[in-house]
Amino acid sequence: MTAKNETGQAQPDTPVLTEDELKAVAAGEPVVPQDEQDGDARGDEHRKRTVVVAEDESVNRMDLVAILEDNGYEVVGEAANGEEAVELTRKYRPDVVCMDVKMPRMDGITAAGVICDENIAPVVMLTAFSQPDLVKQATGAGAMAYVTKPYEESKLLPALEVAMGRFQEINDLLDNVERSENELNETRDQLRDAEEKLKKAQESLEERKLVDRAKGLLMDKADFSEQGAFRWIQKTSMDQRIPKKRLAMAIIAKYGDQKPDADDER
Repeated sequence: MTAKNETGQAQPDTPVLTEDELKAVAAGEPVVPQDEQDGDARGDEHRKRTVVVAEDESVNRMDLVAILEDNGYEVVGEAANGEEAVELTRKYRPDVVCMDVKMPRMDGITAAGVICDENIAPVVMLTAFSQPDLVKQATGAGAMAYVTKPYEESKLLPALEVAMGRFQEINDLLDNVERSENELNETRDQLRDAEEKLKKAQESLEERKLVDRAKGLLMDKADFSEQGAFRWIQKTSMDQRIPKKRLAMAIIAKYGDQKPDADDER
């Protein structure tokens, strides 16, 4: 049923702005229509994974690019040597890099080390055959996975997914560590502030106790009134630029522990 306003015009069953949209308006943020939000979410979900391919043999590179594109990947850069691979990776920041081990100017393991040190993208190493030493070197350089030639979808695609998954896990872990460190630093700062406040409170309490004792001695030994004793301590402290605590301690030292005279003892 459609409601009507005071003028008799029909009103929609649903509000013009949702509660979330009203909150956004109150915060000064733009209101994004729900269909656009849904479209953005679908776009992120179906976005093609981007790849940089580094292979010095053009035929092998073409085969690799064809396999990737046939399986929904977007090849954003093709390199014939390690230097080009590093430059293209820095430029496009792809989701993953396919890197041949043997390449001119800069070999694949060295290039992979640069990319991994800069934490730009995960690297999948491409080798002509399985060699434990090369695999160990590639892993040491930071490669997340490796595939042996000839390229086969059954080996290549899982390796890409494994590499991207490991890369995401590592970055999530690094983010958690950084967040934990920031929280720890904030806690340390708060603890230091609390300690400083406690120290000041203790010093203030100690000063007040000493001033009260000194005030009592002035009342007893110098016939001051309570208000007069406090004013004398306060004014003398300000005029002579002597901390009240130090002045109180001097008064206590003078009047607090007086010993009876020898005549009084007799």
